Amino acid sequence: MLIQFSIRDFVIVDALELSFQSGFTVLTGETGAGKSILIDALNLVLGERADPSVVRQGKERAEIAAEFAVGELPDVRAWLQENDLAADEDICLIRRVVESAGRSRAYINGRPATLQQLRELGDRLVAVHGQFAHQALLQAKAQQQLLDDFAAMSEVARSVAQAFDAWQSIKKQRLLWQTNAAALEQERAMLEAQQQELTRLAFASEAWQETLAEHSRLTHAASLIDGVQAAQGALDESDNALLPQVNAVTERLRTLLDFDPELKDVIDLLESATVQLQEGVYALRHYARRLDIDPARLKEVEARMEQVYDTARKYRVPPAELTDLLQRCDSRLNALGGTGGIEALLEQEQAAETNYRKVAAALTAGRTKAAKTLSQKVTTAMQTLAMQGGKFVVELLPRAEPSGQGMEQIDFQVAGHGGMAPGSIDKVASGGELSRIGLALQVVMSKVARVPTLIFDEVDAGIGGGVAEMVGKLLRELGGHHQVMCVTHLAQVAAQGQQHWSVTKKTLKSVTSSAIHILDKSTRVEEIARMLGGVQITAATRKHAAELLASQI
Repeated sequence: MLIQFSIRDFVIVDALELSFQSGFTVLTGETGAGKSILIDALNLVLGERADPSVVRQGKERAEIAAEFAVGELPDVRAWLQENDLAADEDICLIRRVVESAGRSRAYINGRPATLQQLRELGDRLVAVHGQFAHQALLQAKAQQQLLDDFAAMSEVARSVAQAFDAWQSIKKQRLLWQTNAAALEQERAMLEAQQQELTRLAFASEAWQETLAEHSRLTHAASLIDGVQAAQGALDESDNALLPQVNAVTERLRTLLDFDPELKDVIDLLESATVQLQEGVYALRHYARRLDIDPARLKEVEARMEQVYDTARKYRVPPAELTDLLQRCDSRLNALGGTGGIEALLEQEQAAETNYRKVAAALTAGRTKAAKTLSQKVTTAMQTLAMQGGKFVVELLPRAEPSGQGMEQIDFQVAGHGGMAPGSIDKVASGGELSRIGLALQVVMSKVARVPTLIFDEVDAGIGGGVAEMVGKLLRELGGHHQVMCVTHLAQVAAQGQQHWSVTKKTLKSVTSSAIHILDKSTRVEEIARMLGGVQITAATRKHAAELLASQI
């Protein structure tokens, strides 16, 4: 769970450090005080794209750091290990720095990280539910994603999309082939001939370089032999050879050592030179044994070179690119169905369709089972949100044609109260009902969430009274299984919190800053009274606030 969070020079926050607890925490404050800034900062540290405008005016950079306890999160620890980002302790520290010049940097446990890594890690640690999340319920794609997440079938859904794309790609090739059969058959025949010729050539870049080197050596064999023999003579075999002369000079100087020991350095240098010269002589002798004027071998090498050059000229490429040419030929043949033509494409298409229908059937089975459970759970939650007798139904409607989303279309249907037949949510739900159904869905989804920390940002907008109290109770109940934080304007929700923070904003010398205060029993009464009574807080309002808080204990 989230245990520490610090912000520095972010928007209107100068410096802020918070220690989080388990259970249900509420965050309240006047409109514009900066409640959403905390959520924005958390989103930033979890991988949201940075904008330099978030840096506090007059400062060079904004810094946000979040510390999580991950000892009881094996999937998080495994991910950190796989990405070489694990720490020695069961703690994960994520840090984000945004500079006013526009540059952004991210770190996980002190090591540089990418935004993609932040997002992948963030998805395992925190789920943020925004105040307009219920609007997404009107979109078919969002409904499908919600059901797949609830069914733990998101990976299967991605496999279905990939299988469908593969099937359609081969189908497109087959249709193209049938439309342009003559031209494609001619191209395929040409490519097959080219493939066979290049395969027989057996060209390899490394072997080609060796062939060129051998040709140069054989062509200039006579000159090489003459040159090597002359060098051997000059070094060791002629009357005035260099090596014997150096040896003689060295021995002469050695007899003079008794007269002046400083000659030792010169003798050492000459002895080293003698060793190097002797090594050179040995190397020349070894090289000379390999040299031979071999017209037959030269003819073989030249024949091979002519074969390669002729093929390269034929296909208008440098010899070094013959290997790439063969690879391109193979790839194009595969795209045309290999060497089997339309028959091979039909077989591939059938196999791809079979694979798609197999994976799609597994997705349908998972969705069908989850749809029944999700319908029941959301319907139950609706009864506590002033929608007694209401019903929520997840319908799976068969598609006329298979698609990348599966064999069925997801339709969220709702009946606002008893006696009504369920209808598509985008047609029958009012704004208030949509808000409550959205909240019920978020609570149900959160109960099966694998992430330890859940953030609700004003998801109670548009409700009040007894419904607000029930929302607070739902979130408090959720806090028994997860770490839950809720930004709210409703006193009934705030009173349910096990911890209560208040955001205030002040302006000093034209500089505005925001701060968060942890409320105790007495200050909490004042904040709840403010939320109940507005500007004028009376004794009666405070009494109501105290009673509201007492009723939650």
